[in-house]
Amino acid sequence: MKYNFIVLLTDFGDQDNFAGVIEGMIYKTNPAVKVITLTHNIPPQNIFRGAFLLEQSHSFFPDQTIFLNIVDPGVGSSRDIIIQTLGRKVFIAPDNGLLSFIPSAYSVYRRLILPNKYINTSHPFSDTFHGRDIFAPLAGVISNGIDLKKISIKTDKIKRIEKQEIIVKKDKIIGRIIYIDHFGNLTTNISKDIFFDFVNLKNSFKIRIKNTYFRKIHKNYSSEKKHGAVFNSFNLLEFFTPSGSAEESLKIRLGEKVTVIAR
Repeated sequence: MKYNFIVLLTDFGDQDNFAGVIEGMIYKTNPAVKVITLTHNIPPQNIFRGAFLLEQSHSFFPDQTIFLNIVDPGVGSSRDIIIQTLGRKVFIAPDNGLLSFIPSAYSVYRRLILPNKYINTSHPFSDTFHGRDIFAPLAGVISNGIDLKKISIKTDKIKRIEKQEIIVKKDKIIGRIIYIDHFGNLTTNISKDIFFDFVNLKNSFKIRIKNTYFRKIHKNYSSEKKHGAVFNSFNLLEFFTPSGSAEESLKIRLGEKVTVIAR
């Protein structure tokens, strides 16, 4: 099966030439494929951030899409490269946990054994830039419809990272801030479903983060003048500051505890 799209998620940033070279190598392998940037601004070596954003994004893309994910602090080491197939989508990543949150049901995992004949490069191979010399050509080769059995073998062992679990007690939910976006909005790991299951039973609530309390869930970012709570596009509880940064105004860091308290 040929693929129409290759979606890029990396920590290469936009100040250097790394991301552009990746696209160039893909087009050298398959000039007809469409390359889409999800983001190149994952914080350096932040595997959890990459895994989280991939989890929240992949379902919005059509079938026959390849997700090329390069957050690779172990580049040049003996770590494996994993190809995960899920329906008519393919995910490629170093075996370091980047694919932890992609559904495992009905997935097939393969470990790359890419023969050199499939890497068409005219430059010396680099042990510090596998994105250029392995990942990009690999995505191009797969998008052209190669049989994965020729370049990989099945495996049932991939590295996974764990999400921070929420704790649901009789009178409270305890969660954490797991993501802070470009605007300074603070995303928790408390889902809309879990929150309202708890609130519907308790009828009233307050939410505490450090020394700040919230007693209302807003519909959007403009319905509160100071600080507010909302369920964001991830369907996760989020804190915001209208026309400002909740991260700065509330002085909150990743991992901060969030408590929903029954009243």
